[in-house]
Amino acid sequence: MKLWHHTLSENDIRQCLRIATGASIGFFLCKFFNWNYGVYFTVTPILLLGMIPKMTGHAGRQCLASALVCGLEVGILGGFFGGHPVQMSIIVFLLFLYKFACMSKGSLFLFGANGVLTLSIMLNFASYPTTDLNELIFTNLGASILSVMIAFAMMALIPCIENETNTNTSASTDTETVEQAKARPVPEPEPQLKKIHQTRHEMLMGATVATLSFLMFQVFNLSDSMSAQATSVLLLYPMHWNGTLGYAKKRAMGTILGVVISMLGLLFLYNWSGELELVLPLLWICLMLCSYTHVKEGGGSGVGFGALTTLAILFGQNLTPENDFFFSALYRINSVLFAIVATLLACYLVHRLLNSFEATRYGQ
Repeated sequence: MKLWHHTLSENDIRQCLRIATGASIGFFLCKFFNWNYGVYFTVTPILLLGMIPKMTGHAGRQCLASALVCGLEVGILGGFFGGHPVQMSIIVFLLFLYKFACMSKGSLFLFGANGVLTLSIMLNFASYPTTDLNELIFTNLGASILSVMIAFAMMALIPCIENETNTNTSASTDTETVEQAKARPVPEPEPQLKKIHQTRHEMLMGATVATLSFLMFQVFNLSDSMSAQATSVLLLYPMHWNGTLGYAKKRAMGTILGVVISMLGLLFLYNWSGELELVLPLLWICLMLCSYTHVKEGGGSGVGFGALTTLAILFGQNLTPENDFFFSALYRINSVLFAIVATLLACYLVHRLLNSFEATRYGQ
């Protein structure tokens, strides 16, 4: 973790502002209009603004396509195979398989990553009789559209700045040298293509463990453990054993950090925790603190990103009058730690099994 060794630049500060402001806007709109499934309106802006260096049309299209495809998949599965667990499990495995294939290829990583996480959570919600399936599907699609709009708005209002100072100074002292440097072609690094057996390993390990996670949450009726379910999927993003093992520690630390910050913030508000005009600036401050950690690590899925998603889930899903926020926060720590241990065990066993065959061998 590069937490205290990465110097913050002005662009890093701007990214912190984009993440905190974008997620706060999603949270405000969700609570103001009393929309359900508030977690979608807070987590998705964080994913777009925190994990993507620059919001582009290609990234926006992947996010929207992922929400639309997942909505169709959940609607068809819930409507036709809801009462057939064996057939549904097989289809869920195949759906996860092609999404991890998209992630392994690279160019459609966001489509696959967002699809795996969204499909896992939506399938779990859709399996309960109290869930309005149409509301779930259209809320997720609406949240994705709103999140893409928020991400583009944040990039327009708080854009990255170009570091032109050094270039201008150098040009004024040695114009010929700068012009020659600009004219010199920059060699592009050759893309390192994955071997086919590594791609098979990533696809099969991700799909197998994600399906096992889905089945576990169904068998044990864990409808209130969204953070643990999200953790079991996020741990699969590296798509190999060594990456999953490295991210597990960061995810645990990020969850604890997010829970502690949120609990301290709501203790400060005390009896006014139900007032949106007071909760909103508090959430923005908490998001700024976690965003600071995220950019100090140099971006990526680290402690800061884990803390950001934990905050988003706690405030988006659990900050309601009928929920005990502090019990939910403490329960979330325990459930996430259990999910990390269980997912690591499953990943290790599947990794060893796949490494036993030449066609699916990844490495040690």
